[in-house]
Amino acid sequence: MDSDKSNITRKLLNPLKGDKVIWFIFLLLVVISLVSVFSATGYPYHGGSAPLKPFFKHTAFVLVSLILAILLSNFDYRRFSTASWAGYLVSILLLIIALTIGSKDVEAGSGMGRWIKLPLIGRFQPSELAKIVIIVYLARMLTKEQKTLNTWPTMRNIMLYVLVIVALIVRDNLSTSLIIFIVCFAMMRLAPIEVKYWRRTILGLAALGLLVIFIGEKSQIPFLARAETWSGRIDRWLNFDQDELSQESMARMAVASGKFFGAGVGSTVQARLMTQANSDMIYAIIVEETGMFGGILVFLLYLFLYIRCIRIAWRCKGSFGQLTVVGLGTLIFMQAGIHMCVSVGALPVTGQTLPLISSGGTAYLCMSMAIGIIQAVAYDTKIEAPHESRETTVED
Repeated sequence: MDSDKSNITRKLLNPLKGDKVIWFIFLLLVVISLVSVFSATGYPYHGGSAPLKPFFKHTAFVLVSLILAILLSNFDYRRFSTASWAGYLVSILLLIIALTIGSKDVEAGSGMGRWIKLPLIGRFQPSELAKIVIIVYLARMLTKEQKTLNTWPTMRNIMLYVLVIVALIVRDNLSTSLIIFIVCFAMMRLAPIEVKYWRRTILGLAALGLLVIFIGEKSQIPFLARAETWSGRIDRWLNFDQDELSQESMARMAVASGKFFGAGVGSTVQARLMTQANSDMIYAIIVEETGMFGGILVFLLYLFLYIRCIRIAWRCKGSFGQLTVVGLGTLIFMQAGIHMCVSVGALPVTGQTLPLISSGGTAYLCMSMAIGIIQAVAYDTKIEAPHESRETTVED
């Protein structure tokens, strides 16, 4: 009895359960986020609004996100499997609501998809929640169906669940739908699904995507209305006009002016001219202020975070935990890589935020959820004996 009380006390006194390196990286990213957002919004350029208002709002979301990550890390991660099917249904419902009666961001250059207004939270993007939910739900399905993964009916049925989410997002946010699809396909490849099935599916969907873009450019179908925007972004990237005053050109100027050590924190010039400096292009501002040194440091933080996720997955004995950590880790690293490439001009504009750094309430909350789930798996893996595992099946 005394031993049980001692264990409970020890758990309460140590809320940061899981991988200590990931917690350190997460907290370091939080600090970088607060400094970068404060710097990017330090002067009034949003129609004369109070300069500190965006920063205070972001700080509130960061604090809530930190608490959320800590709470989730204290759960038995197998419970996420049980709850994922409900989360999947809720995500579909919210995506449908956003698609039908939701509002669209009208700020210039924003890649933000449709959002709905929720009490207390404010603007909520269902696509950000769907990113996390579909990964956990897919891990659940792949674990439950692992004995029949080498059959086409199982592959087809699992793909349908993923494609429903992708289809509800793709019209207003192509990059998010592609990220979800690629991460899910990577998880399916790890699960072992027959190579011939996923190769055929990739080729078929790639051909369908090109056909959709072609038809969207030549027709007035409402669902394909943004196809012209997608192709236009690619065209502007391939035929970049450095004399045009745009988000892309200002981001490249910010990166170029940073040199190796940067202009100094708070000394950004380009952020005062950009409407998305604290979100879609924040990496460019980080490089402008801290130079190549700071840019490389931020990249290494995401790389080390991903490596720790792979390490946790390697040690985890259960398929659900392995696939969940790999999927969420890949999501964070991939989105960070895309954002950084866009900021330096290596990819067309996508509107993806820099995970755990960019401002954006929904995105920050959901990425912190991912950290919390990863840490729940890490903590369970740590307390298990090396030769045994408590996960034999996924709960229904």
